[in-house]
Amino acid sequence: MPLLEIKNLSVTFKTAGGEFTAVDRVSLNIAPGEIVSIVGESGSGKSVSMLALMGLLPWTATITADTLRFNGQDLKTISKKQLRQIIGSQMAMIFQEPMTSLNPCFTIGFQLTEALKIHLGMNRAERKKRAIELLDLVGIPEPQKRLAAFPHQLSGGMNQRVMIAMSISCNPLLLIADEPTTALDVTIQAQILDLLLKLQKEQNMSLVLITHDMGVVAETAERVAVQYAGQQVEKQLIKGLFSDPHHPYTQALLNSLPERSTSRILPSIAGVVPGQFDKPVGCLFSPRCQYATELCRSTPPVEASPAFGRALCHYPLAGGLPTNYPEEVSA
Repeated sequence: MPLLEIKNLSVTFKTAGGEFTAVDRVSLNIAPGEIVSIVGESGSGKSVSMLALMGLLPWTATITADTLRFNGQDLKTISKKQLRQIIGSQMAMIFQEPMTSLNPCFTIGFQLTEALKIHLGMNRAERKKRAIELLDLVGIPEPQKRLAAFPHQLSGGMNQRVMIAMSISCNPLLLIADEPTTALDVTIQAQILDLLLKLQKEQNMSLVLITHDMGVVAETAERVAVQYAGQQVEKQLIKGLFSDPHHPYTQALLNSLPERSTSRILPSIAGVVPGQFDKPVGCLFSPRCQYATELCRSTPPVEASPAFGRALCHYPLAGGLPTNYPEEVSA
């Protein structure tokens, strides 16, 4: 039985120009102790889909799903009180920007012990002891002294470690890491990733890693879901994704990696992710796709069979080339 089961999750926002679909029928299953990565450009709906799961979207958002189940509980039907008991304890999230996620008006110690009081009912002495243990666990030196520090007194890397300590404080079953290394320099990025993987292994957590860095995906994930313009365009095991991508967007992302380039100029994907008012009628990637035909531009694709990594494409790739491609086009 999956720890997390999401089927056809959609999120729309009310805007001055009408409704905007940020997430369009995304599905995802995560087993206990599994590491899954969600990858894609900015604006592809990666963060919004997980914020919808956590119940952290504003009132302007409308969330629909066929299935939204965590650890055997239906998140669509449980009460807000029950959801609050799950969020922060059984299911936790590390946000992109630690400096804006931590409250500048409260000490590290206060923010770290708040969840321990609410979810675990610890007394003051127990909370302080646990907070010191957590800061030590995530590699912060002199943890006892850091409890009295404010976020602005710590570096970005240390604040990110504090966020990780907060997220694992109640030993969650599922940890969602939303681009946890974006605001950090390269050396600190490696340290944070190593720390996350170490904690995931020690505590047997399921880990969802949201990123746009394919290098990070290659080093950490077991399975990958690729998103584009709110849609999930491909799902594959990590080995298959890098050796034989089945969606043209995934292929283009991989071709943009420096280590795969054969020239001094890195390949790039022409164009931009479509917005609210310029979404194509057919495949959303068709304006940027080198294999697009009239069918792609006029008709939305359906998900291909598992043999093609469940790619959302009229002509899923095999061995780097499109299948069932019209002869007159390929000629």
